Amino acid sequence: MTRVAVVTGGSRGIGRAVALRLASDGQAVVIAYGHSSSAADAVVAEIADKGGQAVAVRADVADETAVAALFDAAEQQFGGVDVVVHAAGVMVLSPLADIDLDELDRMHRTNIRGTFVVDREATRRIRSGGAIVNFSTSITRLSAPTYSAYAASKAAVEAISPILAKELRGRDITVNAVAPGPTATDLFLDGKDAATIERTAKMNPMERLGTPEDIAEVVASLAGPARWINGQTIYVNGGVA
Repeated sequence: MTRVAVVTGGSRGIGRAVALRLASDGQAVVIAYGHSSSAADAVVAEIADKGGQAVAVRADVADETAVAALFDAAEQQFGGVDVVVHAAGVMVLSPLADIDLDELDRMHRTNIRGTFVVDREATRRIRSGGAIVNFSTSITRLSAPTYSAYAASKAAVEAISPILAKELRGRDITVNAVAPGPTATDLFLDGKDAATIERTAKMNPMERLGTPEDIAEVVASLAGPARWINGQTIYVNGGVA
């Protein structure tokens, strides 16, 4: 039986790399996107060109009705759901003293409420043998200035994931969080000058930025063969500390 994966934020960046990797591993993929239908359709076309199966569905991850419809679409198109990768997220950077509280609310709506909404629907739909992979960030350990609000929202994800893993006892469903370090995506690169990017790249012993494919490799393992990893946060950052 073909495994079926729902990937939120699957039209760009790390989510896109995850969708492509899971499809290459033989999973049917439902790509949830928030804004750009053209970007999502391009990922679907790329998967189809390589012989895989994929569809794109627009969904606000913090809207429970939209997320229920997303899972309905997965079940109608492919017969069920085995893997949920919640990669959708918002990052707003600011010193705490200057934080725009409306921006804080917007980020927490997607990053915290969105995780609850997506994970809640996943627990109701996902089949035995399945996996839930949430996304945190290595910045929860690095404690860099201007990241307080973003780090706080992702620390919540790290708290949610192991508790949900325990709540799913007896169902053979794993729940883990992946915490990337600096990764060469639009989300990370936007607004940074070349010197900042180079300095950041050298923070880890590998002396480079991560790639979306580096992160997707770990997600693919958690979404497939790595059944004995459960309730963990996996830091995928080249050794930055």
